Amino acid sequence: MNILFYHPTFNSQTWIAGLAQRLPEAQVRVWQPGDDAPADYALVWQPPREMLASRSGLKGIFALGAGVDAILAQEQQAPGTLPAGVPLLRLEDTGMGQQMQEYVLAYVLRFFRRMDEYQLQQQQKQWQPLKPHRQETFPIGIMGAGVLGQQVAQALVGLGFTVRCWSRSPKQIEGVGSFHGRDNLPAFLKGTRLLINLLPNTPETVGILDLALMKQLAPQAYLINAARGAHLKEGDLLTALEQGQVAAAALDVFADEPLARMHPFWSHPRVTVTPHIAAVTLPAQAMDQIVANIRAIEQGKTPAGLVDRDRGY
Repeated sequence: MNILFYHPTFNSQTWIAGLAQRLPEAQVRVWQPGDDAPADYALVWQPPREMLASRSGLKGIFALGAGVDAILAQEQQAPGTLPAGVPLLRLEDTGMGQQMQEYVLAYVLRFFRRMDEYQLQQQQKQWQPLKPHRQETFPIGIMGAGVLGQQVAQALVGLGFTVRCWSRSPKQIEGVGSFHGRDNLPAFLKGTRLLINLLPNTPETVGILDLALMKQLAPQAYLINAARGAHLKEGDLLTALEQGQVAAAALDVFADEPLARMHPFWSHPRVTVTPHIAAVTLPAQAMDQIVANIRAIEQGKTPAGLVDRDRGY
């Protein structure tokens, strides 16, 4: 068995050693330009077109991240980047669920307990207790009810919040209200006091977080975007903040990364910026899942995380 590995920033030796330990019958190599030797599997992130375009014999391509939008976008821009008919697989959770729970909970509690406002008061040397929010008037909406969205929803329910989710298809999550489809989006948004975006990045979801959507939230709503920067119309958020429709936002992802030094988000008093760290790939857990999927494919079983290229996730 031959496995190709390519990631522009990961430590390749960590992955080669880890895969060799878990899959001793495999020969793992880092792809280099000109390498057209046989391979059974490819582990990639933003691969150069020539890596996979003319390669035959692949049984599976593993995207080294929870989302596959980047690699699918490459295919759209340079058709042939992904060989036709080869299964594309994404990572499911692999430790990212807990990280996302931690990130979202940190900002939910920050906004719910008004800590962001107290921080501004401290800068102005003001001593002024604020009226606390109440859970019964603080419904939380989650856009995206996949593996990460469901884990976040369950954590929030565990803290006593009223939680609703919106997704492409119906979901059943204990204690969580479910809305699905574009027709039900207004009902989902109505009354939502804090909106969390965990949607996959697809042509249908690009720019979905716009001013029209924000105006359907409860007044002085809060926004957490930990999915993709392409979901948010950044100028619309600035307008919503100026108008008071959105009280504050926590943003981990942006249209262009790293965020430009002169971007207004850096200095906006009601925007918190983090550098795309809400949930990162953990090598050990990711390799465990990839190896389990390779063994499933070798045994003729259906692997986890198969991507529907038409849907985009």
